[in-house]
Amino acid sequence: MENEENILISSTSKEGVLRLIMNDQNSKNSLSEAMMNKLSKEINKGSREQSVKVIIIAAKGSVFCAGHNLKEITDARKQSNNGESYFQKLFDQCSSLMECIVNCSKPVIAEISGTATAAGCQLVATCDLAYASSSAKFATPGVNLGLFCSTPMVALTRAVKNKHAMEMLLTGDFIDPEKAKEIGLINNFFENNKLEKETMKVAIKIANKSSVAVSTGKSAFYIQSDKELTEAYQYTSRVMVENLLKDDAKEGIEAFIEKRKPNFRD
Repeated sequence: MENEENILISSTSKEGVLRLIMNDQNSKNSLSEAMMNKLSKEINKGSREQSVKVIIIAAKGSVFCAGHNLKEITDARKQSNNGESYFQKLFDQCSSLMECIVNCSKPVIAEISGTATAAGCQLVATCDLAYASSSAKFATPGVNLGLFCSTPMVALTRAVKNKHAMEMLLTGDFIDPEKAKEIGLINNFFENNKLEKETMKVAIKIANKSSVAVSTGKSAFYIQSDKELTEAYQYTSRVMVENLLKDDAKEGIEAFIEKRKPNFRD
């Protein structure tokens, strides 16, 4: 593992785009305990900071994220109960990271420049948006090791249709960016040398919107998706009423009527 201080590189652009770059290439940017701790800490911090508008998770090297650190898992078998307590803690930690991304008040975008497998594919599926390089690959290959990707399945089945998810989970086969886009795992893919620029373009476009509207919309999106139709409409009707009462909505509508650019304050 790289020096733990350097396994996650953080920087914020003048537009308010926070880039979190995984940099533990020796472990193929695995979701080690240390990596998950750092990602959770930075995402929670970005969620609270008003200056941060959008968060991007990217990675250095040819592997975006290889999933859980199998060396840590193997070493844990030496502990009592064959590592059962450690394993439970590890998967709880990973689940908390994924929930942290969904519950983050800012949109979180995955920028995939390489291979994303198992929990790495889970990370991609969990992010609000995902853009990949033309050389990226995706898989949930745990079944090949005798370990079904049950926790990645949670994110995968919320991102793609069941038949596509089951095919990935049961075969463990890799899919290319074209297939990943077709099934809805990613939004789009670009040539390797254009990926960062194109991802930043989307992030900056979102960063220029009303922060209140974006935060409100992201939260409502996930909450309403778990509700029955009538309940979902009742819930989102109230969300829209509360949104309309915000200054940014008043300013945005007035700017549209007056044919000028809105000056959002929130």
